[in-house]
Amino acid sequence: MQASRRQQYLDALGVDVWVSRRAPSPVIDEPVARAIEVAPVAASTAAPVVVNILRSPKPQVPNCEALWSALKAEVAQCTKCGLHATRKQGVFGVGDKQADWMVIGEAPGAEEDRRGEPFVGAAGQLLNAMLKAIGLARESVYIANILKSRPPGNRDPQPDEVAACFPYLNRQIALIRPKLILAVGRIAVQNLLGTTAPLGRLRGQVHTFGELGTPLIATYHPAYLLRSPGEKRKAWEDLKFARDFFNRQVQQVP
Repeated sequence: MQASRRQQYLDALGVDVWVSRRAPSPVIDEPVARAIEVAPVAASTAAPVVVNILRSPKPQVPNCEALWSALKAEVAQCTKCGLHATRKQGVFGVGDKQADWMVIGEAPGAEEDRRGEPFVGAAGQLLNAMLKAIGLARESVYIANILKSRPPGNRDPQPDEVAACFPYLNRQIALIRPKLILAVGRIAVQNLLGTTAPLGRLRGQVHTFGELGTPLIATYHPAYLLRSPGEKRKAWEDLKFARDFFNRQVQQVP
């Protein structure tokens, strides 16, 4: 990516790039010392699985398109929780079904509910800039939410709503077999990891999700960053951490 284009995405993120007075141009991808390494627990038990997932080809899923169609129809007709009575439509997910990266957020907002697509509007534009800043197009990842229906007033999801909807997300993950999950926002991270730990303690390390030990990295939700622009610098560090981890593992030689 050209430096000028990368700078545009960083500007959208609100990230200032340090420039040496002796340097002729900004240094955007200057190596950064990693403050926190991979979590010891993940390294002791899940690391071999992580490397295998990242470097091995994805298995072929029989009747994959039929499974996707059936799952999407189930979400569209779902009445497993009370949210079906107030939503306009289910928000299934969007993106590359063969994606290596999967972005998972909390729940649809008003604009997502209206358009039937996750992460649109201002938060979606910021997410697009965040992905572009590390060399990813929106179309190259798969984007979904914990909930497929909008909670009224954009309130936090309730436990019974998450329990009803989580199997749909699990089936999406099983079909995609992502090599890395980028979980955005406290609600998504806590539900995916089954923890109540604050997001600040979960950032900066590689977690694992599911039986395959899919690597999961946590960062802030774009909507939160719009409300708290001072945290964009931390989100940028998370994005670089995720990019560097993914590249390092994929390119590792046996």
